[in-house]
Amino acid sequence: MKTSLFGDLIKGIWKENPVLVLLLGTCPTLALTSSAINGLGMGIATTCVLTGSNLVISLIAAITPKKIRIPVYIVVIAAFVTVVDLLMQAYAPASLYEALGIFIPLIVVNCIVLGRAEAFASKHSPLRSIFDGIGMGLGFTLTLTMLGVIREFLTGGAVFGVKLIPAWTTDFLLPGAAPGAFIIVGCILAVKNYFNRRAAIRSGMLYVPPQGLNCRNCGICRISDDK
Repeated sequence: MKTSLFGDLIKGIWKENPVLVLLLGTCPTLALTSSAINGLGMGIATTCVLTGSNLVISLIAAITPKKIRIPVYIVVIAAFVTVVDLLMQAYAPASLYEALGIFIPLIVVNCIVLGRAEAFASKHSPLRSIFDGIGMGLGFTLTLTMLGVIREFLTGGAVFGVKLIPAWTTDFLLPGAAPGAFIIVGCILAVKNYFNRRAAIRSGMLYVPPQGLNCRNCGICRISDDK
């Protein structure tokens, strides 16, 4: 059990990272990582929603009719998003809350949250679902924060609002814009795939991306096929 829980926790950081492997949550990843603090704030908010919704969905999965499971999951997720939104509005720095803006309510339709509800929480125990939510949220948070650090530094030589290079007085606009975000994410994906392939070669194996994580194996769009 301990090994299984530990595996559920760490898989979202690297092996099944929601952004770098599953390529989910791309919209907030590109839109909110112009600074490290924005990425960190969005990641923490999503982690809280992931963990809470995974727990509740795991508890009610057995009594939820299959044909209405997606609307039920969305209602559960929306409830946690509302709680997180109100908490951030009350306690988070005003500048951070304003920067995240509409993307906090949009966590309701974040593919990471709904995808974990359908693919994992509805099929596993509450404890494992909690660890899965924390792990996936942690992977999402680390990725957004890393991307925010890179973009913020390349834009103006600062990290978390602290100017590391005082002589850097003119901002480089490309890293802070959407095209720059695409380029940086592509570079990170290339580096990650490079190390994965090298590890596979050293083990005498062929590198194969995680299976069962594509559209063909997802049941969200096949609601009408449920009996």
